[in-house]
Amino acid sequence: MAPRRLLQMVFILLVAVCTGQSYVCAQSAIKVGLAESDITPPLKFPMAGYFHERLNEGTTDPLKAKAIVFRSDSQQAALVVCDLIGVATDFAKEVKTRASEQTGIPANHIIVSATHSHTAPDYSKSLYAWMIRKSTPDAANAPSLEKDPERLAYIDKLITNTVDAIVKANQAAAPARLDSGWTEQQTPVAFNRRFVQKDGSVKTWVGLEHEGTVRSAGPIDPEIPLLLVRDEQGRMKGLVSNFALHLDTVGGMKWSADYPSFISDVVKEKLGPDMISVFGTGCCGDINHVNPRGKERNKTDFIGKSLGDTIVSGVASLSPIEAPRLEVRSVIVQVPLQEATQEAVAKSIATMKAVNAGETVDFYDHVTAHKTLMIDQMRNSPRFAKDEDAMLARRVTHSLSGVGPTIPVEINAICIGRDMAIVSLPGEVFVDLGLAIKRGSPFRNTMVIELSNCVETFYVPTRAAFAGGGYETTNSTVEHGAGELLVEEALKMLKSAAEPAKTP
Repeated sequence: MAPRRLLQMVFILLVAVCTGQSYVCAQSAIKVGLAESDITPPLKFPMAGYFHERLNEGTTDPLKAKAIVFRSDSQQAALVVCDLIGVATDFAKEVKTRASEQTGIPANHIIVSATHSHTAPDYSKSLYAWMIRKSTPDAANAPSLEKDPERLAYIDKLITNTVDAIVKANQAAAPARLDSGWTEQQTPVAFNRRFVQKDGSVKTWVGLEHEGTVRSAGPIDPEIPLLLVRDEQGRMKGLVSNFALHLDTVGGMKWSADYPSFISDVVKEKLGPDMISVFGTGCCGDINHVNPRGKERNKTDFIGKSLGDTIVSGVASLSPIEAPRLEVRSVIVQVPLQEATQEAVAKSIATMKAVNAGETVDFYDHVTAHKTLMIDQMRNSPRFAKDEDAMLARRVTHSLSGVGPTIPVEINAICIGRDMAIVSLPGEVFVDLGLAIKRGSPFRNTMVIELSNCVETFYVPTRAAFAGGGYETTNSTVEHGAGELLVEEALKMLKSAAEPAKTP
């Protein structure tokens, strides 16, 4: 037997001894399947993450869609996490519809999430053109703002392969043993990036050593909830983990899944080469990897390997879910949008034209222009900006066009017994909001995964954060209180799911 395989077997036996678990057991009440697929774009496809266009120059590590499916006699659900900057509502709806048709899982029981990698594709413009062609009867002659056929072909690949991950996970679903719990990251890799100033305002990224800084404006969340999937013989098949840290640690012009790629490598090395590591990003709208007491930035490999080691060491402390009853909840929340007046839209168009002409523009004016053009598309019908002007910001939506003063966002809860709940939220959510859900959850362990089903909210700050200002509040399309509304609705779902099952 190879030394590495021998070590893996020893580790599994040690885990069994530490947790007192026996793996000769009756069939589980829940079937679980895992699968992954490749969603890496071609060369020269636009890269996401910043407010200027950059074209890809290669691949550091492949981008993937990773899916986990849960099935019981009465309920079924799926979570697919993609190495993308965000999940556009158009993309989520297409994936949910196709996956539901092919698996029978209700569309509103499918969560489509993004890790928020800043070295992933900027696919919004191409997806919008793809949606226009799809919705036009004479698709071959439909007008398109995307002229590159290779980019349109990538949208086909992105949707098809993401659906394929769900379908394969559904096909692989088999009786499973589930262990849950949490561990805590001790090595500092995550820091709150907002700082209260002497005048009461809040600035992003300036650090604790900035002359006007009083203190950090918020906490971090060091907890890493874990869900381990085993087959009936006790063999590890997959591990779902969740941590609150922005995925903007790589940089450069090559595709990369960022630090979750290193987490996956550690999981495979120490728990088995066939393990599938599904990482869902926690609420980290105000969290990054830069030490606020200086300019030091932890490197991607250090972050990923440190988190991976913490996750693997935490496996030994997990406990079996004794009564794995599956409960799935979904609700559409009408989230209030900010306004976009005709004057503000005209100013934003002028700003974007100046940017594209190479002129120097204030950063916050640039950010405001992006978000205002998105709000215009969603709130105003007819919108003030023409198609070509709206496309200046490269953030466009088809299915949310003209929805009005509120944006309908779907949030979900996948709950297993009383031990584990997986909650999905839209946008880049502030850590305080995720912590509020965890504190109020009636489940022993709760994962809160942001950037699910909808990215068009952009940032989702707290009410207090809106009062302080800063980059994140500038780059938000939603009104004050939207985050607290999502917390309230999430806790209602969790309370409903935790109620004892009613006997016929």
